[in-house]
Amino acid sequence: MLRRLATGEQSIGELAAPFQMSFAGASKHVRALEHAGLIRREVRGRTHVCRLDPAPLAAADEWLRFYERFWAERLDALERVLKQQDEEPK
Repeated sequence: MLRRLATGEQSIGELAAPFQMSFAGASKHVRALEHAGLIRREVRGRTHVCRLDPAPLAAADEWLRFYERFWAERLDALERVLKQQDEEPK
């Protein structure tokens, strides 16, 4: 749903359609995303229109990038150790 909202605002029905889920199921999912601060919902008549709120995702991306550097260094070190072990005579 978040990927679909990245292209623009959509109604809950539009969000539910590709997942073959009920409106009620999609509405629960939307409420969870809204509660997490990832989307904003606006009621227009009988239609609930959702749009992505990218700010929390930017914070998560920043956090993940920090740890990506950490793990990249650790995995590179592991790769060097494994290559050394493969090169040693058995």
